[in-house]
Amino acid sequence: MKSLVLAQSQQQKQNNMKLLGSLVALVTPFTKKNELNLEGLKQNIVFQLDNKTSGFVPCGTTGESPTLSEPEWTEVVKITVNTVKGKKPVIPGTGTNSTDKTIKLTQKAQDLGADAALVVTPYYNKPTQEGLYQHYRAIARAVNLPIIIYNIVGRTAVNMLPETITRLHREFPKIIIGVKEASGSLDQVTEIIRRCGKGFIVLSGDDSLTLPILSVGGKGVISVIANIVPKAIAEMIEYYFKGENKKVVELNKKLFALSKAMFIETNPSPIKYAMSVLGMPSGKVRLPLVEPTVNNQKLIKQALQDYPILKIKD
Repeated sequence: MKSLVLAQSQQQKQNNMKLLGSLVALVTPFTKKNELNLEGLKQNIVFQLDNKTSGFVPCGTTGESPTLSEPEWTEVVKITVNTVKGKKPVIPGTGTNSTDKTIKLTQKAQDLGADAALVVTPYYNKPTQEGLYQHYRAIARAVNLPIIIYNIVGRTAVNMLPETITRLHREFPKIIIGVKEASGSLDQVTEIIRRCGKGFIVLSGDDSLTLPILSVGGKGVISVIANIVPKAIAEMIEYYFKGENKKVVELNKKLFALSKAMFIETNPSPIKYAMSVLGMPSGKVRLPLVEPTVNNQKLIKQALQDYPILKIKD
């Protein structure tokens, strides 16, 4: 009986590892006292489950991971795993600019029942390509959890080159399974896909570039705006893979303006403000981030009003 349960559990994990489509970069909602709003987090997760979201990424950039204490990080991951209940993959952000800390967080994510980990390239340190290779190599040797590399040069000051990603994937094909690409370069995305092959998962890290990245072989997106329009993001990707190009183009046009508005200031300030305007659990961002300026708040509200299905709370 025990072996049957174990086999079923392993099969569920394998099913969940289809990291395709729209994976939401969850915000971390806070109370007015700037503490975790765990009930609000549960509400947001249920909303996502009801609206075609393919996976959950808590404690990433959008989840304000740099300002979460380790106990808070643990609570957010635990709540996400327990609320999702194996229905979709959960991929917590575990990356820091310390290799040892990253290993410990990734091991903890594995212990908490995560399906994979999103590991951002080390920020501030500015490692060389060899340093990046050794960083991910050390993590891959220390865990059994699949890893999605997160390449976002605008926040880390380091661009992880396709050669380095390929080197790691070839050495650890069952651990280094994909990359969230936010370099902004379609050439780089294409080169990664060319080098690593069809089995390697490339996900867009920029909402406005999701469709172009799909067109060169990407598998989906880790999306910020999916916090408010999850069904639309999921359907655009579905339509793309079904070859329904007219529907894809129309949806992309509608989502593009909304996407640009949600990055009018540093993420996640605009998306959390938008969620508060829509009456969704969000709270304010933690310092050193601040709320969008009054002028930008107006632009965000206008983008929400221009999107047909979104209703601003009175």
